[in-house]
Amino acid sequence: MTGLEEKQCTPCRLGGNPLKGEEIRERLERLEPGWTLVGQHHLQREFTFENFREALDFVNEVGELAEREDHHPDILLTYGKVVIHLWTHKINGLHENDFILAAKIDAMRPK
Repeated sequence: MTGLEEKQCTPCRLGGNPLKGEEIRERLERLEPGWTLVGQHHLQREFTFENFREALDFVNEVGELAEREDHHPDILLTYGKVVIHLWTHKINGLHENDFILAAKIDAMRPK
């Protein structure tokens, strides 16, 4: 547990400043292994499953979480695989909310 999963996503303002450099690195280090930083713009992680049903169930759980947090990732669902992309569209980059949601998604997965 990193503490991020205990926080709530908060609304951000259009035109706010995205996180950069060390701010991103510090937060990324608090996430489970598997999350990658893409161009200092978004986070990405691939999850694998035994079959389509398990992957779909996970997508539905992530969707429910996203609704509760009012922070919505891009999700790709294929047979036995889910890819999640997180960034804050209002600021076209990373915000604390992205790391909070990533930590909450990690907490949903059995270890």
